Amino acid sequence: MAIIAVVLGVAIPSLQKARLNAEETMVVRELHTIGQAETQYHSQFGKYAATLRELGPPVRGAADGPQAAHLIPANLASGEKNGYMFSMTSEAGGFAVVAIPKVFGSTGRRTFYLDQDGVVHQNWGREPASADSPEFQ
Repeated sequence: MAIIAVVLGVAIPSLQKARLNAEETMVVRELHTIGQAETQYHSQFGKYAATLRELGPPVRGAADGPQAAHLIPANLASGEKNGYMFSMTSEAGGFAVVAIPKVFGSTGRRTFYLDQDGVVHQNWGREPASADSPEFQ
């Protein structure tokens, strides 16, 4: 029994770390998806979307347009995916997206930031990442 307890004591933290790494990698991919959608939105409508909903699908029966361009899936447009909360703001000549773990330490250990430059930044901590945070490697 003691051997099993020792093995589990070593394996569980390693599995938890691997799971968080995988989830955080998915969050970075989602940020890139949002960035690509913003580029496409800008080319179609001459401005960046101000909200994730504007990038998402239209309400049933409505046509695609600037209020719902159908460039990202509905679950991402809702602002919550892969254990993270996504929020987007419109800035002069651009946009900024921040991704924060829903439950810090459990669904993620880092916060992420992306703007129109297309570079993902990260912060190892609860403070939201910004353009001044280190680049994601």
